[in-house]
Amino acid sequence: MSQNLYPSMHPLVLHKLTQLRDHTTDFRRFRSIVDELAMILAYEATQNLPLQMVSVQTPLTVTQGSKMDARIGLVPILRAGLGMVDGMLDLLPQAEVWHLGFYRDEETLQPVIYYNKMPADLSSHHCFVLDPMLATGGSAIAAVDILKERGVTNIKFVGLLAAPEGIATLHRKHPDVVVHVAAVDERLTTEADAPAGFPPGFIWPGLGDAGDRQFGTMRE
Repeated sequence: MSQNLYPSMHPLVLHKLTQLRDHTTDFRRFRSIVDELAMILAYEATQNLPLQMVSVQTPLTVTQGSKMDARIGLVPILRAGLGMVDGMLDLLPQAEVWHLGFYRDEETLQPVIYYNKMPADLSSHHCFVLDPMLATGGSAIAAVDILKERGVTNIKFVGLLAAPEGIATLHRKHPDVVVHVAAVDERLTTEADAPAGFPPGFIWPGLGDAGDRQFGTMRE
């Protein structure tokens, strides 16, 4: 595993992740837990943001304090990444939010962009790509490609679950991208062992389709 990988070991994260995995957790509760986990992961992923020293007047005297000295961009990958935005904004209300939408070409299995809403020059920003699942790594790579084309040099991926295959694929192309996730699972499913109703390439044991489970569009 890459040195730029940080699975959380926080007890609250592990507890809430278990609730997400449970197939009986309905979409309302699932969405709420995703929000809660995003806030905890935001705390872990922002520990090295730059600070500026400032003077502050307390009720007693003047002392030195710190002020965040970073422009921050949140980049949720549609649609599942939307569920992580509010939790991140709870800790980073000053962040700008941009959106990227991809679909998977069924022949090439590569991500194809259908929506891109972000400024042309982002060279002064620290960016967080948000997607609950880092599975094959294709969408994450495409998102990072776009951000780097716009001048971003500080990029982190924040998600709930990652597969070793997705981490390796992302870091082969972008070894500098730091990955913060709740956990790293065993592997991706294959044609031979994909459960009924699920195509290959899902994280195993996973939690199913994060978008469907957040928005109530579960597979029959």
